[in-house]
Amino acid sequence: MEKMKSYLGWKIDYKTPPGEPAYAAPDSMSWRVFKNPIALAIGGVTAVLLEFADARIRSGVWDHSVFKTDPIGRSQRTGTAAMVGVYGPASAARRVIQGVTNMHKRVKGETPFGEHYEALDVELLDWVSATASYGFMTAYDRFVKPLSEAEKCQFYEEGEPVARLYGVQNPVRSPADFDAMLEKLLPRFEPHEINTEFLDIMKSGRAAKGVPKALQSSLANASVSILPPKVREVLELGPEYDLSPIARTTIKALGKTADRIPVKGYPAADAAIRLGLPWNFAWKRPAVQQRILREMDYPAEGLVAPPAE
Repeated sequence: MEKMKSYLGWKIDYKTPPGEPAYAAPDSMSWRVFKNPIALAIGGVTAVLLEFADARIRSGVWDHSVFKTDPIGRSQRTGTAAMVGVYGPASAARRVIQGVTNMHKRVKGETPFGEHYEALDVELLDWVSATASYGFMTAYDRFVKPLSEAEKCQFYEEGEPVARLYGVQNPVRSPADFDAMLEKLLPRFEPHEINTEFLDIMKSGRAAKGVPKALQSSLANASVSILPPKVREVLELGPEYDLSPIARTTIKALGKTADRIPVKGYPAADAAIRLGLPWNFAWKRPAVQQRILREMDYPAEGLVAPPAE
């Protein structure tokens, strides 16, 4: 994922101010997952498909944003907001999230069938947060490195402070929580041409500069492959979106490689510098990370920001 320099007109600098913690600790599951561009590319599309399954969210995004004219730019900005919540200094995360919330206050209307919606509806906020966590975590689990049940729960739990900032009242804390929320909303889901239009754009080669069209198409299919089976069936995303064995092997190889190779200037690298850690800290094995933290005598309370009041 390309690092954006600003969001809503605010400059984003993950290196400053020195020492200011993020809402996720550098040895967290969140830092591990979000540093991987393959997991982010796949999981982000999965999250959008899960959101668009509900007509209220689909209408809100389609009618009140530039998604239909600039889906790539809009997706990148959403990704940047997520990165700031994980790696950015807590003050920057609060500023960005408040900006997003201010925009969402104006998002209200009716679906094509006349159902009223508001972006700040608690049920919708809860679901959007859940889909993002599910998408990124599941993409990492399937295409980078399998995660244990405890690691999956940890990932969900780590996202709660930022989710609360967005107004989420019922954050998911486990795969079981996500499944329960999905079962409750599933009767509302429906197929729609907007889903296929979105996937066509992601498969067209326009989603990421310099990335081969064939790979972009495979990444989009990978996103469909990790949808809960019931959701894929309801959305009528058939075999034309199946991921071939060769494509699956290729994506897994890329995901594992990206997990090992540090990238200077990436949010995870700049955030580590801000915290006085080696710039490549996020790419080190967990045991090495713990040794570094012990050697630096890093206080636990200095690694992660307290929840906002």
